Amino acid sequence: MWGGRFAAGPDAIMEAINASIGFDRRMAAQDIEGSRAHAAMLAAQGIIEPKDAQAIREGLLTILSEIEGGPFEFSTALEDIHMNVEARLKDLIGAPAGRLHTGRSRNDQVATDFKLWVRDQLDAADQGLLALLRALLAQAEAGAEWVMPGFTHLQVAQPVTWGHHMMAYVEMFARDRSRMQDARRRMNECPLGAAALAGTSFPIDREATAQALGFDRPAANSLDAVSDRDFALEYLAAASICAMHLSRLAEELVIWSSAQFRFVTLSDRFSTGSSIMPQKKNPDAAELIRAKIGRIFGANVALMTVMKGLPLAYSKDMQEDKEQVFDAADNLMLALAAMEGMVRDMAANRDSLEAAAATGFSTATDLADWLVRVLGMPFREAHHVTGSLVAMAEGKGCDLPDLTLEDMQSVHSAIRDEVFEVLGVHNSVASRISYGGTAPVRVREQVARWKEILG
Repeated sequence: MWGGRFAAGPDAIMEAINASIGFDRRMAAQDIEGSRAHAAMLAAQGIIEPKDAQAIREGLLTILSEIEGGPFEFSTALEDIHMNVEARLKDLIGAPAGRLHTGRSRNDQVATDFKLWVRDQLDAADQGLLALLRALLAQAEAGAEWVMPGFTHLQVAQPVTWGHHMMAYVEMFARDRSRMQDARRRMNECPLGAAALAGTSFPIDREATAQALGFDRPAANSLDAVSDRDFALEYLAAASICAMHLSRLAEELVIWSSAQFRFVTLSDRFSTGSSIMPQKKNPDAAELIRAKIGRIFGANVALMTVMKGLPLAYSKDMQEDKEQVFDAADNLMLALAAMEGMVRDMAANRDSLEAAAATGFSTATDLADWLVRVLGMPFREAHHVTGSLVAMAEGKGCDLPDLTLEDMQSVHSAIRDEVFEVLGVHNSVASRISYGGTAPVRVREQVARWKEILG
């Protein structure tokens, strides 16, 4: 590979640390796609003969079928996927294979391959998120009026609806999908033709190769084109935020499926048992999602660390850009698929949700609002009166609706019997009609809006 510059081959340790074929073989399809586009452009520009370009393209398709079918033999001595493909191409078609690398370098070649691979992952994540959003919408629509406790600090705060809670995750994962789409738009510039770092003296047509590979345009600066890994970093950043959202939902599913909560029942398809305790049904899929997220976060930090001190343009450090991205992508897609399956299959336990919603003085804010709205009391005074009534109910071992009118009037004489109309959890959620609120009518509006957006 190195031609006449070196008199001896590399030490075995050098060969081991230098080789990337063990992991970058995953970019074989992208490498061959880029090479076919490059060969077609070289022929169109009269840089190589059409017959050589045809032989190259046919040979590359043969190699792709060999790699996908399994008989292809990868060589560590050839370092990476690019040289493994080129060496096999020479075996197949002879001298024309040597013309393929005209007007390009491995630097722009690997940048192009990696961009194509990351672009595919952004598209895959987009579809995975779409499936999860639809599963959440189905849950929200089914439970638009089912009451449940809303929490702050994991303490009962106010009643909400199951549909409203599910729609909160729709908003989160929709932002994740938007980030994936936004990153794809920004990264869709083609590095091919930047060569090693300075461009090439051959009359290449970079617009043609960019178009052939589905890019919007060629990258405008050759130095930046070969040294840029922002596209991978943006993917990891978007994946990390998405992973954080997955972990939050996974944590709730772990809590909700416990015997102490019984808010949801997870399907057998996404649960496991115990080797010793026959009664156990463990939410292992949710727990593993929660754990795998650390690998995605780690990949983001690792690549930022690799890139932080590199001068322009290409440095061999950048070979360390792929393994963590590959691992993060694998784990993100697995987590998305597992979460979509759990959400699609899980059953919300409506009775348990409603019983829990009525505990913890969850309608205390409704009482305070009634004091302001009906009696004209300043909110701070209403807050104090309500707090006194909560303390009274706590002392009696009951909830607010269980207090008598006389109990309430002992704290404030102006309270009337109609106050009990606002203390029920169904009345509470129905009253939250502000835009974005938990009222069933608002939940159904948001479900309809998102179903139209998602198509």
